Amino acid sequence: MDATFDNIKRLFESLKSINFFGRLFGWTRVKNQLIDAAADLQRLIQKIDAASQLDNALSMERASNKNLTDSVNRLTTENQVIKEANKQIESLQKELTTAVEQNKLYFKRGTELSNEVAVLRERLETMERDHQKSIQQNTQLLKDEEFRKQEHSKAVASLENIQARIQNERNRELQEKKDGEINRIHKLRETWTAHQENVKNTIKTICSKHTIEYVEKVPFKGEPDNTLKISNEFVVFDAKSPAGEDLSNFRNYLKNQAESAKKYAKEQDVKKDVFLVIPTNTLESLDQYVFRLADYNVFVISIDSLEPVILSLLKIEDYEFAEQMSPEERENICRVLGKFVHLSKRRIQIDGFFTKQFFELVYRSEADLPKDILEKVSEFEKAEKINPPIERRAKHISAKELEQETSTLKSEANAKGIVTDDSMLSNRLNKLPLYSTESYPEKKEEQGGLFD
Repeated sequence: MDATFDNIKRLFESLKSINFFGRLFGWTRVKNQLIDAAADLQRLIQKIDAASQLDNALSMERASNKNLTDSVNRLTTENQVIKEANKQIESLQKELTTAVEQNKLYFKRGTELSNEVAVLRERLETMERDHQKSIQQNTQLLKDEEFRKQEHSKAVASLENIQARIQNERNRELQEKKDGEINRIHKLRETWTAHQENVKNTIKTICSKHTIEYVEKVPFKGEPDNTLKISNEFVVFDAKSPAGEDLSNFRNYLKNQAESAKKYAKEQDVKKDVFLVIPTNTLESLDQYVFRLADYNVFVISIDSLEPVILSLLKIEDYEFAEQMSPEERENICRVLGKFVHLSKRRIQIDGFFTKQFFELVYRSEADLPKDILEKVSEFEKAEKINPPIERRAKHISAKELEQETSTLKSEANAKGIVTDDSMLSNRLNKLPLYSTESYPEKKEEQGGLFD
């Protein structure tokens, strides 16, 4: 009997232990168990019907037993009257004994069936109560499922709105970034377009400041951008800038311009050193700043180095009569000029390196900083203003004051743990090659980083 109710037991155990997520995702298993339990319940009902039939048979047997008892009594009376029917009476007695024994067996079986029916009725009532409870739970689950579907629909709609808003913000950010890049390129092109005029104005300012002759109309073939007359020689400064944002071909362009500068160098009274002035932010794309050709040299300099270069050329004018000096004096002059040229080139090289690092830092800040922080940084950037000291014509720049300021800055840097040891910095800087190893293989040496 226990095997018949296994599925029903499993159903009740599942319904007792089921939780919220089980109702959401395990309802199919409960439904299958409910089907199995219904099948067991059907078999139970069939057994109850069979038990009822047995009960009817028992009642009929009891009635038959009563009739037999009446027959026995009648036969006993007739036996006293009619002795001839002894054989028949004996036969009937045997049949009666057999019937009594069968009646006892039927009565015992009927009692057992009655007990089983009582138990089954109790179980059936329990199952009906559990079934009603299951129906109620199912109804509640259906209500919960409908509520969950509504909540899911609301959540999906809200998610779609959020997704659309995020997509719109992303598109706006991409458009702003694209517009910013376009503005940067436009400003870059405007800067390079105005480079020639900036170079001209800067040179004129330097000439006016140091009383140098600026030649508007040269007495030889060609039309250089800027020409100065120093020591009775014409010094050519041509302004060169890239045609676009791509700087990969700028080196070849400068090489071609250096070769075409021969038209100036071959002219009489034109200095054999020609200078090509380029924007400062293009230095990082170059690896060669001097083109030594057969009859002349071409130097690539930035607009920021115009004044020291022109002053160095003007300084040479002071030594026009160098043959009147002693060999030691000429050696000292050459040593100072060589040191000056070397430091100028190093400064150009280091400025180019740091310019590249600053560009990378700007791009990384735009790419890596969160949007809200980047907007705040942009606000502070717009509000910030750097005013370098204004150079006054009548004021002499004291070397002693510069040394004092440098000493103060070194002390502040050392207090903050910044390395300012001249020997250490000099050793690191000297590891950086000044010239390209491809142009001067005889100067090839082990290359290291600027501050490795």
